[in-house]
Amino acid sequence: MSSPARTLPHMLDLILPLECGGCGAPSTRWCAACAAQLGVGDDEPHLVIPRTDPGVPVFALGRHAGARRRAIVAAKEHGRADLIAPLAGALNVGLQHLLTWGVIDTPVTLVPAPTRRAAARRRGGDPVRRMAAAAVAGLPGVGVVPALRLRPWVRDSVGLSGAARQRNIAGRVRLSRPVAGEVVLVDDIVTTGATAAESVRTLMAAGADVSAVLVISHA
Repeated sequence: MSSPARTLPHMLDLILPLECGGCGAPSTRWCAACAAQLGVGDDEPHLVIPRTDPGVPVFALGRHAGARRRAIVAAKEHGRADLIAPLAGALNVGLQHLLTWGVIDTPVTLVPAPTRRAAARRRGGDPVRRMAAAAVAGLPGVGVVPALRLRPWVRDSVGLSGAARQRNIAGRVRLSRPVAGEVVLVDDIVTTGATAAESVRTLMAAGADVSAVLVISHA
């Protein structure tokens, strides 16, 4: 006879079936194949050039496609908090590489890109902030300060053109707490670069030394 401790996980699987956040494979939250797709190569992150130039180098761990895209969407839109760990793990390796290459140096502060308050409430918190907090584990001299907020009336940028995204975000990123010294802006995805550019401008206007933008994916 199965013990209650062994039976409970199987009962939970019947109620809430386990499914890989990258490919939908059953009985696992994150499969080996998707983990491999999210892996960071020795030459990654790569330098990318978004349409709106934030004025500092933008590094991306990969394209917004496949398991990477599906994991980000699941973590942000479908409450898959269990996917924060693998996404943060990829950020962690990317940060290690930037440190090794001399692109950034310690002490350095990660500042998560801002998100709309309504979106954060709907998602039960800010996934990018959680990814950044988890990504600094084991990295001495690397901290996180959630220093940016969006002002009211910022629309969801999905479906907006590059010019519309710039108009939507212009002047609407504000500093919510002080941050000094070297800074890396982190986000899950860069598309046009409008949010990154406005965030970098706000940080620099407050005296921060923004060295780079690091994102998990680029569109």
